[in-house]
Amino acid sequence: MLATVDVNSYLPLGIMITIAVTFAMGVMILTRLIGPSRSGPTKGMPYESGMNPVGTARKRFNVRFYLIAMVFLLFDVEVIFLYPWATTFPNLEAQTTESLVWLGRIGFFLLTTIVAYLYGYRKGVFRFD
Repeated sequence: MLATVDVNSYLPLGIMITIAVTFAMGVMILTRLIGPSRSGPTKGMPYESGMNPVGTARKRFNVRFYLIAMVFLLFDVEVIFLYPWATTFPNLEAQTTESLVWLGRIGFFLLTTIVAYLYGYRKGVFRFD
């Protein structure tokens, strides 16, 4: 047997998608119609923090740049996982198996994060030469 689908339950979703698509297209069209469209050699230059560009765009970056970016992402993700844990943990009953499991999980998570930080520190990721 096939289950019948109530189309009316999908109506709010359809309305939201229609509004989002209409808004996106409207903004793009209005930008073309009323936005500035001047061009020139200065406007076509790459922007580098208010300074004139020096050298080529094909410059090689040190690997440390990428390692620092990865460490930054690691700590960002850590904060994302710590926040729900910190809001849930106080609501658990004290001295129960469940609360100890929650504490152990976050302890393991923080330990792996500290190990990753120490590994990066020992490899010299945070040194700028």
